[in-house]
This record gives sequence, structure tokens and C-alpha cells, in this order.
Amino acid sequence: MSAAEFGDPYAVLRPVRSGNTFEETIEHLLQAIRVGLFPPGQKLPAERELAGHLGVSRATLREALAELQQAGFLDVRRGRYGGTYVLETRNAARQRMEQLNPLQRRDVLVFRAVLEPAAAELAAQADRSASAQEHLQGCLADVQSADGVSYRARDSRFHIAVAELSGSASLITAVTDTRARVNALLDEIPLLPANLEHSNEQHVEITEAILRGDAAQAKALMADHLEGTASLLRGFLP
Repeated sequence: MSAAEFGDPYAVLRPVRSGNTFEETIEHLLQAIRVGLFPPGQKLPAERELAGHLGVSRATLREALAELQQAGFLDVRRGRYGGTYVLETRNAARQRMEQLNPLQRRDVLVFRAVLEPAAAELAAQADRSASAQEHLQGCLADVQSADGVSYRARDSRFHIAVAELSGSASLITAVTDTRARVNALLDEIPLLPANLEHSNEQHVEITEAILRGDAAQAKALMADHLEGTASLLRGFLP
């Protein structure tokens, strides 16, 4: 990943690659919404800009946006403050996760427990430019200053930022996909102040280990951090 890409919020909105252009456009837009790139209430970028990032035609994008509006994810408004806005998707997330049995939920957590510690290890081993370090520290500051409304989205951005430092596009994609699945689970449990405080302490420790190049410690700290989240999910969800 080039230095110019660090801090770019569209880094997690990857271009459509397969022949199923319409279906993949839907998938990528929903993932961007679920990981908080486009949070509830936010206006989507102009069609030209969004289509450019996705690498699709504006006609394909309009068709996808129309379907997401029909499905209740987006709201198209007219007038002076018109545009396409993201709607609250908690109910949709709940319906999706209710369809998952306990083994499928466990699969999400097991895969994440393998993936993200490896991302932290690689981030610590990477050649970290000044812009890369600044990007990670900025995402850390954002999640530390988040309130209850914005915490999950900023937490997601921090974890994706760790993967971005690895320089592996495939790993960034895998972490983003997995985080979207985890967020749907997290939306079903309450935000606990004590847990958020502890998580932020762990975020600091992970960042410090990565920035000093301690790969083993970064991997271990991330594994411990994820296990805390998994424990909460196992406790709250049947």
C-alpha cells in the first residue's frame, strides 16, 4: 500500500473484480455500511466518486443503490439537502444473525482469532513509514475519543488500520469482511463502559507494540484483545 493510501477511508471499499458486477457492488456497499465507513445518517458520496472507487458504471451503481433503498438500507432525499443517506440497519443485522446457529457464530470468532493476530504481527514487521505510523495513531485517537454512538465504527477502523499496515491487500479484504460479520454480532450486545475502557487500554498496547516492531508481542496482545470480545459474545448470545 502506498503512503498516499494511508488514512484514505475508501481503502476498505475495494473495487469490484468478478463478473457478477451488480451483486458484488451490493456486497461491497453493504460491507462499507456494516464496518462504519458509511454510518447511519451519513450522506453517501456523489455517484461519480462512488462508482469510481468501486470500478463500476454509474448505471450499475444506481441499480444497486435502488435495490438497497428498497431493502431499507438507504433513503433517497430530494430538495436542497437531497442525496442518498444511510439508514439505521440494526434490525436487518439482527435478522441476519438470528439465522446463524451457534456453530456458525463460533466460526466467525475462530477465523477472526487466527486472522487479526497475524495482521498485527505483520504490521509490526512491516517497514512503517511516517505516514503509516501517523495513520495508525490517528485511528487509535479516534477510537479513544469515540462516544457510544460512534465507538463500534471507529473500533472497526482501528482494526482495519492494523491490517493496512501489513501492506497485504488480501489481508485487508479478509479483515474487513470478517469485521463486518463481527459487527453484526456486536450490535446484539450492549456497550459496557468498563469493557470499552479496557479495550482502549489494549488498543494502546497493541499500537505501541506495532510501532516499536515487537511482532510477537503485537500478535499476543491482539489475541488477548479478541478473546475478551469473544467472551462477551459467548456470554450474551445463545
